[in-house]
Amino acid sequence: MRIQINGLRDVERFQRPLEVITDLFFEENDVSFEPVHDPDMIVTFLLNGEDVCVVRGTLTANGNVLKAEYEKNLRPYTDEKERFKQVKNTVFHVYLTLMQQYTGLIQHWGILTGVRPVKLLHQKLRSGLSKEEAHRQLREDYLVTEEKIQLMQQIVDRQLTVVPDLYELTNEVSIYIGIPFCPTKCAYCTFPAYAINGRQGSVDSFLAGLHYEMREVGRFLKERGINITTIYYGGGTPTSITAEEMDRLYAEMYESFPNVDRVREITVEAGRPDTITPEKLNVLKKWNIDRISINPQSYIQETLKAIGRHHTVDETIEKFHLARSMGMNNINMDLIIGLPGEGINEFNHTLVETEKLMPESLTVHTLSFKRASEMTKNKEKYKVADRDEIGAMMKAAQDWTKQHGYVPYYLYRQKNILGNLENVGYALPGQESIYNIMIMEEQQSIIGLGCGASSKFVHPKTRTITRFANPKEPKVYNEHFVHYTNEKLKMMEELFR
Repeated sequence: MRIQINGLRDVERFQRPLEVITDLFFEENDVSFEPVHDPDMIVTFLLNGEDVCVVRGTLTANGNVLKAEYEKNLRPYTDEKERFKQVKNTVFHVYLTLMQQYTGLIQHWGILTGVRPVKLLHQKLRSGLSKEEAHRQLREDYLVTEEKIQLMQQIVDRQLTVVPDLYELTNEVSIYIGIPFCPTKCAYCTFPAYAINGRQGSVDSFLAGLHYEMREVGRFLKERGINITTIYYGGGTPTSITAEEMDRLYAEMYESFPNVDRVREITVEAGRPDTITPEKLNVLKKWNIDRISINPQSYIQETLKAIGRHHTVDETIEKFHLARSMGMNNINMDLIIGLPGEGINEFNHTLVETEKLMPESLTVHTLSFKRASEMTKNKEKYKVADRDEIGAMMKAAQDWTKQHGYVPYYLYRQKNILGNLENVGYALPGQESIYNIMIMEEQQSIIGLGCGASSKFVHPKTRTITRFANPKEPKVYNEHFVHYTNEKLKMMEELFR
């Protein structure tokens, strides 16, 4: 689909968002803001008004002309940047409306293409808006459907039940520790994850750098009396390293960080069942860590083979029971909707198998074609279900979780996500992951340590966010961890004056 767009100034400020919206409707498209020969569609915008922005749009295609109009009162917005943001949203509103009219497809998230829609509702409610007014704005200004608004509100309510002081936690931090190794790399993955076999020298160097980061950051926090809310070990697969290495790592955590006995939650991803052993579970138990992830993704063996997960379905079940028998009382499991070759029947089978285990929490991901993944590079090899069947699988997950007493407590979205849907974390009440809430709603700083770990520094007063990322490559990290630690400490010094 070749689309020509007319009538916009400052094209570079509109271009990427309009391309993203176009991608929701047409898998193959070419959007141009210059005249093109014989376009399939022409969209023309007319913008009027200063205090009240009125945007009119027409879509011409196949001899038909569609029209849409929307206006936005700009008087409440005094900041020029915010005013222009509202103008852009008004243009996107008209564009989405035209595309929905033309295709007949309804985008349930409206013009929201960002990762954290629930954060937007938090902001509106914190600003003093009533639920009714906040919901009206989401519905009318952003074109979010009532179904998604209710899901967002349910999650906001649950988060404030789990973390009543959510908005007051800027005086604390959470810690993310990235372990960049896995047994193998999955086809859909773009996380820092490197096959651990044959890399022992690299692993040793990495762990030495990580221990250094932990000591230096811990010293900073102790000197300033800053406590830690949650600690999360991710990756990669943190249980890819040996039991002895895990033991030393957790000993370093208790030695370096302030008041670890008062941290609300410590989580270790053990996502790959083929990395779980009795010895590693004993180490977790020794250090009072009982919240882990064991991620089946699917209970179809052919699917696991296709996506590069070198464990069996039986191994997932076996390791779950092993972890449970050894005192792991809060186990999360990840499922992915839309894996290659899977439809509603296969996903229903996965739900049946999940029911036999009943983990404390369940994160239901919708497959996203991430730009750098093996799956995206070879789409012809990895055939996935169509939009309607993806939607049916999501509905099955919603019905199943509700039937079994799970409640949604966090949500995020990704680019190129199948069906323009979402990823939702469900939990049995009282078993929610506090870290997942903190990372999604961005109410406090999260300090990233280790390979590929990203820090997000949230200013206590202005709530502005500054990001800082460690290198993803173990070799680069191993050579420069002192430099990256010092740079991070400088930023923390500015933040926590």
